[in-house]
Amino acid sequence: MAEDLIRYDILAQDALRGVVRKVLAEVAKTGLPGDHHFYITFETRAPGVRVSTRLMTDYPEEMTIIIQHQYWDLSVTEHAFEIGLSFKGVPERLLVPFTALKSFVDPSVQFGLQFETAASDEDALEGSHEMEDVDTSPLVLDTPDRSDEPPAEPSDKPAAEVVRLDAFRKKS
Repeated sequence: MAEDLIRYDILAQDALRGVVRKVLAEVAKTGLPGDHHFYITFETRAPGVRVSTRLMTDYPEEMTIIIQHQYWDLSVTEHAFEIGLSFKGVPERLLVPFTALKSFVDPSVQFGLQFETAASDEDALEGSHEMEDVDTSPLVLDTPDRSDEPPAEPSDKPAAEVVRLDAFRKKS
């Protein structure tokens, strides 16, 4: 099989990250519409991620945040998003480059995306654009304490559809 010199895998990942970027940018402007809410998982040690030491200790590898009821100051740039969230009653500010994303799910409409991250595919990202406006030192993030909420009821709804790009990746 011919070598993929165009790197369609990287182009597809960037395009799907663009979906998340556009959705978050719209939410930053107008708020969450209807029942939409997001579960975003990212690598806490990925370049450019900024989280508190406390959160890094609790989530040394990856973290899932929920953007639903209590968030503030969501801002989105070309390369990252920044958001205020509360963890166990303590307000935190997080900066997450889109290249650190592992998954994005909107369970209200059974939509989900999974990503290859820079740490898992550094050589694939080698020729991609630089993150000029993002600090590359790793920081940590935490999931909100939801102990005051009742456990979710089991649902007959199908799980979110996840788009996997593995089928399109070049096999080595």
